[in-house]
Amino acid sequence: MPDHPMPASTDRTPEDYPMLNRRFGVFSVLVLVAGVAAALGVTWWLPFDGGSELIWTGLLLAVGFLIVEQLSVNIDVRGGVSWTISFTEIPLAIGLFVAPFPVVLAAHLVAGVGTLLARRVQDRVLYNTGAETLEIAVAFTVFAFLTDTLSGRPGWFAVFAGALSAPVTSTLLALVAVFVLGRRIRLGAATKLVSRTLVLGLVNASVGVVGYEVATNVDNGWPLVLAMLGGLWALYLAYSGLLREQRDLEALSEVSLIVARSGRRAAARPAAGADTAAAVSSEDWLGIAQRIKDQLGAARVVLRLRFDPQQPMHTVVAGDEMAKAMYDLEATGARADALLRLPGSHVRHFRRVDALPEVRTALVERDAQEALVVPLRSASHLLGVVEAHDKLSRWRGFGQADIRMIGTTASHLATALDNRRLLATLRHDAYHDPLTGLYNRPGFRQVATELLGTNPGSVMLRVDLEVQPAISDALGYAWSDRITIAAGRRLRDTLGADTPLARLEGGAFAALLVDSDFDQAQLVANQLIVSLSTPYPVDRLSIEAGVVIGYSSASMADGVLFSETTSANARDVAPATMDVDELLKRADVALRAARTSGEPARAYVPSMGQMFLRRFQLVTQFRQAMETGQVKIHYQPKISLPSREILGVEALVRWRHPEFGDLHPDEFVPAVEAAGLVDALTDFVLEQSLIKVRKWMDRGLRIGVAVNLSVRSLANLSFPDSVSAVLKRHDVPPELLTLELTESGVMADPQRALPVLRALSNLGVVLAVDDFGTGYSSLAYLRQLPVDEVKIDKSFVFGMGSDLGDLAVVRSIVELGHSLGLTVVAEGVEEDVARDQLAAMGCDVAQGYLISRPLSEERLEAWLQARTAQARGIRDETVLTLLS
Repeated sequence: MPDHPMPASTDRTPEDYPMLNRRFGVFSVLVLVAGVAAALGVTWWLPFDGGSELIWTGLLLAVGFLIVEQLSVNIDVRGGVSWTISFTEIPLAIGLFVAPFPVVLAAHLVAGVGTLLARRVQDRVLYNTGAETLEIAVAFTVFAFLTDTLSGRPGWFAVFAGALSAPVTSTLLALVAVFVLGRRIRLGAATKLVSRTLVLGLVNASVGVVGYEVATNVDNGWPLVLAMLGGLWALYLAYSGLLREQRDLEALSEVSLIVARSGRRAAARPAAGADTAAAVSSEDWLGIAQRIKDQLGAARVVLRLRFDPQQPMHTVVAGDEMAKAMYDLEATGARADALLRLPGSHVRHFRRVDALPEVRTALVERDAQEALVVPLRSASHLLGVVEAHDKLSRWRGFGQADIRMIGTTASHLATALDNRRLLATLRHDAYHDPLTGLYNRPGFRQVATELLGTNPGSVMLRVDLEVQPAISDALGYAWSDRITIAAGRRLRDTLGADTPLARLEGGAFAALLVDSDFDQAQLVANQLIVSLSTPYPVDRLSIEAGVVIGYSSASMADGVLFSETTSANARDVAPATMDVDELLKRADVALRAARTSGEPARAYVPSMGQMFLRRFQLVTQFRQAMETGQVKIHYQPKISLPSREILGVEALVRWRHPEFGDLHPDEFVPAVEAAGLVDALTDFVLEQSLIKVRKWMDRGLRIGVAVNLSVRSLANLSFPDSVSAVLKRHDVPPELLTLELTESGVMADPQRALPVLRALSNLGVVLAVDDFGTGYSSLAYLRQLPVDEVKIDKSFVFGMGSDLGDLAVVRSIVELGHSLGLTVVAEGVEEDVARDQLAAMGCDVAQGYLISRPLSEERLEAWLQARTAQARGIRDETVLTLLS
C-alpha cells in the first residue's frame, strides 16, 4: 500500500506547499471517485451473497489487515517521495479464498483508514481510501476473471494473481501521483521501486496462498504455517534493517549536502559574515526539518538554532502546528523550559506518562506525548536543539533505531555547521581587514566589481588619514591602530552601512559611492573631511589628523568624462565602465594632486592621468637616461663678494628628454625620489662633478663643487663611506666638495641626521644648509650640527630691494651665521644693487644670474676663458679673478 507524505525535497519552498496541497487534494478526490466507481462495478458484477457468519470473517480479516499495517517497510526514493509497503497481500489472499468483495473491502478500509486516523495523518485519508478501494476492486476483478476463463486451473492461481495485482495497482497509482504533482523521479528509481514491490508482492501472495492451503488441506498444518510466518518475519526484520540503514545514510548525506550547498552559496559573497548557521536559508532549514521528520516517521520536528550568541534562537517547524508561545521560548521563559536545558549532546527520550513534572509540563505545552531531544553543540558553544515529537505509529513509539538516527543526524548536522562556520570565518578573514573589520583590498575589489557591473554611474573615493607616522613614533603603534579604528568607524557612520568601504593599508581607505556623480562626491568628501579632521581623544591627549581625498568617476571612457554638457554625438557612445583597479589608480592620482596643491579634496580629470603617465615614463626611463647621456650636469658659479674671486660652482642636474625636451629638476627629481632612485642620482652627480674638479685641478685651477643631497642620504649610515670612496677614487681634496642639505630635510629629524653629518664633517667635506630661512630651524640644533655654511633662500634676496622685511631677514641671517662662525652664501643675486647690499652687510658668497646662469660643461669652459684671467695672489694657490 503506497503512503504519500509531503516531500522533503530542498527544491521546494514554504510558498510551494499550499499549491502542492491543493493539487494533491484534487488528485485524491479523483482517485476516490475512481475507486468508488470501480467498487460499484465489481459489486454489480459479483453480487453479494452471504449471511451473518461473514461478520466474524470480516472482523478477522480487519484484524489481519490492521496487523500488517503496523508491520510496514518504508522505502524512500530520491526526489522527496516515499512509499510504505505493507503485507496486505497475505490477508488479501485469504480474503479472496473465504469472503466476498464487500466484506474484504470493508475490512481493508477499516484497517487502513483507521490506522491513518489513529496516526493523525488526515491529509492522505481521501487518497488512501480511493487507492485501497482500487486495490481490492482490481484484485477481485483479476480473481473473478481468471476463475471464469481458466476454469481448468487450480483456484489458488486466481487467488495468487489477484493478490499480486493489488500492490502493482497501488505502485502504478503512486507513480501517476508523482507525475501529477510535477516531481522528478528518475527511471532507475521508478524501476527499483516497481521491482521491490513485485518481489514483496510475490513473497506475500505466496505466503498467503500457501499458508491457507496448508492450514485447510494438511492435517496439523498450522505449525507449518506458523514456522513459515516466523521465517518470513525474520526475513522482514533483516530486510527492513538494511533498508533502514540505507535510508539513514541517505538522510545524513542529504542533510550535510543541504548545509554545504547553502554555505557555499553564502560564502561566495565576501559580505557574508562568519556565522555559518545564518548562511543557510530558512527554506533549507525547513527542508532539513522535513527530511528528519520523514525519516523518523514523527508528527513534528522542531529545529531551534542559535545564529548569534547575542540573539534568541530561530525556530523552524516541520509537520503539525505548534503553539505560538513555543516558537520564541526565550521571550516566554526559555530558562524554565526543561527540554532546552539539557547538558551534553546525547539524545534524550521523554514520555509524558513517566516524565518528571517539569518535563511533563514542557511536553504538554508542545502538545506532544513523547519527544526525542538532542542538543547541537560545537566545541565551544550551543548551536541549537533538535526536537522530534510523537511517532506516527503511536502504539509503538520511538525506538532505539530512531534514537540512533536522530543522534547521528544531529552529530552530522553540528559537524557540518561547525565546518561551515570555520570556512566562513576563514573566508571572512580573507576579505576583511582584521583591524577595522572593513573590507581589505581583495574583498573590496570583488564587491565593487559586482556593483560596477550594474551601477556604472558610480564614484570611487580614496581617503588618506595623515597622522600615522607621527602617532606611531610618538605614542607607538597600538595608539596608531586605535586612531585607525576610530577613523574607520567615522567613515562608516558618515557613508552608511550600504556603502562598500575598505581599508587598503595604513591610514588609506577606499569607498565606492553607487549611483553618484562628482557633485555628490564632493559633498560626501566635505562631510568626511569634517568628520575625520575632528581631534581624536587618546587618553588625556587630543590628536589632530589631516585628511586628503581624491575621487574618480566610473563613467569615463578613454579619459573623457560623460556629463550633461557632453555633446550629442559623444552621448551617442556608451561610456565604458572601468575596472576597480583603474578607478582606484585614478582616485589615487587625484589624491596626490590634492596633496601637492594643498587642497583637501580633488576630482580626477584626464590631464592628471597624462601627468601620471608622464611621471611614470620619467621614472622608468631615468636610469637609462643617465646611462645614455640624456642627464647632464650644469654648473652655476659662486663668487666671493669681497674679492670677486670664483670660489666654486654648484652642480645642477638637467635632463634633455627625447620626447619632452628640456626638463627642469622640479619636474623629475621628486618623482625620482618617490621611486627610490635618488641614491643613483646622487652617486651620478657626485661622480660627474668630481671628475670635473679633477680636470680643473690637472689644469692648475682650484675650483670647488657643491652637490645637493636628499633627506634619504641623511638616513643612510653608509653614505659617508660612499663619499670617501669617490673622493679617493678621483683624488680630490674633501674641502673642494660641498654637500648642500635643505633646512627642512635636516630639521625634520636632526637626531637621525646628526651621525651622518658628523661622519661627513670628519672627512673634511664642507656642509651647507640650503634654503635657510624658509623652514623651522632651531638655533639649538643649528649649533649642534657640524655645518660650515648657510645659504640664504633666494626668495628673501629677490625682495630685498623693495621689501624692508626681507632686507631685515637677510641681515639677520648674515649676522646669525657669522656669530656661529659660518660662511654665509646668498642665492638669487640678479641685480647690482642686491650684490652691493650683500657686500655691505658682510655676506661672504654670492650666486645668481648676475654672476651667471647654470651652464653646461662646454659653456662653462667658454665662460671661464672669456671672463677670467689667471693671477697670482697672496696665497700660494692659483685663483680666478672676475674682471670688472
